[in-house]
Amino acid sequence: MFLAIAGFVVIAAVLIVLIVRVTSERNRWKNEYERVAERFRSVLDADAEAAEVRAGIELTRAAAAADLAATQAEQNLRRSEVTQLQQHIDALRAEFAKLDEESNLQTFGFYKPRYDFANSQDYQTRLDTIRSQQKEMLKAKTAARCRIEWTVNGSKVEGRKATNQTLKLMLRAFNGECDAALARVKYNNVGVMEARIRKAHETIDKLAEVNQCYIAGEYVELKLQELYLSHEYEEKLQDEKEEQRRIREQMRDEEIALREIEKARNDAEREEARYRQALAKATEDAERAVGARHEKLQRDIEELQRRLAEAQSNKERAIARAQMTRSGHVYVISNVGSFGEHVYKIGMTRRLDPMERIHELSDASVPFHFDVHAIIFSEDAPALETKLHQLFHRRRLNRVNLRKEFFHVPIDDVAAAVTEHHGQIEFTRAAEAAEWRKTLALLAEEHGGVAAADAAAARLNIRSQAAAPVVAEYLVPMPEHATVNLRE
Repeated sequence: MFLAIAGFVVIAAVLIVLIVRVTSERNRWKNEYERVAERFRSVLDADAEAAEVRAGIELTRAAAAADLAATQAEQNLRRSEVTQLQQHIDALRAEFAKLDEESNLQTFGFYKPRYDFANSQDYQTRLDTIRSQQKEMLKAKTAARCRIEWTVNGSKVEGRKATNQTLKLMLRAFNGECDAALARVKYNNVGVMEARIRKAHETIDKLAEVNQCYIAGEYVELKLQELYLSHEYEEKLQDEKEEQRRIREQMRDEEIALREIEKARNDAEREEARYRQALAKATEDAERAVGARHEKLQRDIEELQRRLAEAQSNKERAIARAQMTRSGHVYVISNVGSFGEHVYKIGMTRRLDPMERIHELSDASVPFHFDVHAIIFSEDAPALETKLHQLFHRRRLNRVNLRKEFFHVPIDDVAAAVTEHHGQIEFTRAAEAAEWRKTLALLAEEHGGVAAADAAAARLNIRSQAAAPVVAEYLVPMPEHATVNLRE
C-alpha cells in the first residue's frame, strides 16, 4: 500500500514537472510568436488587405460580367431591331423609287406604244370605249365587290347599306388617284404613273380587307388601259401637229418657189420682148445703113440675137422648172459653234435661190451662221434627200423626231454618198465658221490665253474644241477657204 502511494506521488511529481515545462515552453513560444508577429505585423496587414482587395475585385468582376452579359443581350436585341428597321427602310425606298418621278427621269426606258392606231381620232374612239366600259361597271356595281354579306344589328338591309358606302369610298379614293395619274402622265413617267395606280389599288384593298371588300381587277385594268391610251393619244396629237407644221412649211416653201419661178418666167419674157423689139429695130436700121454704120449694126444684131436666145432659154428653163414639181436643191450645211465638229444638216428646198432657205435657218434660233458645204440641184430632190437620210439613219442626232435632219458623220462619207447617188459635185470640206472663230479669238484676248478662253467658252456654253489651233489660226491671216472638186 505504501508502495502504491509512493508510486502515485512519483507519478504526480513527474506530471507536475512536465506540466511546468510544457507551460514554460508554451509561454516561450507564445512570446516568440508575439515577437515575430510584432516584427511582421505590416506584412500580415498587407496580406489581409490584398485578400480583401482580391475579394473586392472578384465581386467587381462578377458584377461587370453580369453587366456585360446584359449589355450584349441588349445590343443583340438592338442589332436585330436595326436589321428589321433597315429592311423596312430598304423596302420603303424601293417602293418610293417606283413611285417617284424625279428619281426615274434619268433611268426611264423608251415607252413602247401598246396601240398602233393610224390617227388621233382612232385613239379617241378607243378611249371613249374604255371609259364607257368603266361607267357600265360602276352602274352594275361590279367595279368593287364584297366577299360576304354583312348584317348590322341583325339587319341585312343596314349591312348592305354600310357595304355600299364602303365600296363608294374605295372607288372614290381609287378614281381620284387614277385621275391624278392621268393628269400628270407624259413620255418619261408612264411606268411611274402605272406603279402609282397599282399601289393605290393595293393600299385601298388592304385598308378594306377587314370588311372583305376589294376593287375588281377588271376595273383596274380598264384604268391602266385609259392611262396608256391617254398618253398615246396626246403623243399622236403632238405628232399630227408636227406633221401639219411640216406640211405648212413645205407648202410655204413651195409657194415661195412657185412665186420665184413665176417671177423668173415673167422677167425672162420681158427680156425676150425687149431684145426682140431691139433686134427688130436694129435690123430695120441696118437695112437702111451703109458702110461702117452697117457693120456696127450687124455686130449689134448678133449680140442682140445672142441675148434673145439666152432670154428664151431662161424662159424655157423657168417653164420647165414650174412643170417639174420634184426638182429642187439638196443642201449640206454645218454649224460648228452650235453643234460641234462633224455634225451636218442635210435638207432640201425647192426655191430658185437655196441660200434664202439657209439664211432663214441661220436666224436667231442659233448663235452662229451655218456654213455651206454643198448645194446640189436635182430633178428629184426629195428622192435624193430621202436616200441620204436612209444611208445615215444610224448617225442621226435625234432618233425620235426624224424631221430633225442633223447627222454626226464625216464629210467624206457625205461626199461619197452624193457622188454615188447623184454624181460628182463641188464640195467644201472645211467649215469657215468665221463668227465662232472670231468669238474664240476675242475670248482668248480678253482672258489672256487659250486655256482661259476655253474656260470662258465653257461658261458661255460655246464649243471650244481645239481652241488653241483655232485661235492661233485666226490671229494670223487666215488662208483661203478651201474647196475640193470631186471631179479632180
